[in-house]
Amino acid sequence: MIIVLLGPPGTGKGTQAAAICARFGVPHVSTGDIFRRNLAEGTPLGLKAKGYMETGELVPDALVLDLVADRLKEPDCAGGFLLDGFPRTVPQAEGLDAALAAAGTPVDHVVLLEVPDGTVVERLSGRRVCRSCGAVWHAAHNPPPGDMKCPKCSGQIYQRADDASEAVLNRLKVYARQTGPLVGHYDARGLIRRVDGTRSPAEVERAIGAALA
Repeated sequence: MIIVLLGPPGTGKGTQAAAICARFGVPHVSTGDIFRRNLAEGTPLGLKAKGYMETGELVPDALVLDLVADRLKEPDCAGGFLLDGFPRTVPQAEGLDAALAAAGTPVDHVVLLEVPDGTVVERLSGRRVCRSCGAVWHAAHNPPPGDMKCPKCSGQIYQRADDASEAVLNRLKVYARQTGPLVGHYDARGLIRRVDGTRSPAEVERAIGAALA
């Protein structure tokens, strides 16, 4: 089964990606992981991407497609996979469609986690993270210790710059600009499975399972 997971930041895609992969026995293919791996290994594709990233330029769609296509050729993807963080734009989706059509393995489902912008801002702007071990708290729902020291490793607990309210709103604008047309692209083919992401993680997981059954 080939699944694309979409949703704005703060919708719990990481948690749900792990659950989907466990349920269907497919690997989690994340563009972030692909970039980090290729950069760490110094692959030819990774070095090309590094050149763009070091100058602050966006990595071209064609190069992103090459990186993803290279990953999908690996044996663990033979029985299907979950794509997370890709495609981000219609041109990327069209490139993916062409590559999968050539292999005779089109996308089966596109899961869209829907959460209102206000809820996303509340979730992310309240997030606090340990600089050392990555443990997470929330200012309203799971407050960190008063001294802002991590009880697990004594690291400093802080708010990431991209979790500030203004930054979250900007991320949502970028997401809407890129992904609005992408949703239409897949919706026209009857592939979108809309899931209410405001519910508890367990409820969202059950809803996704039902949508993909």
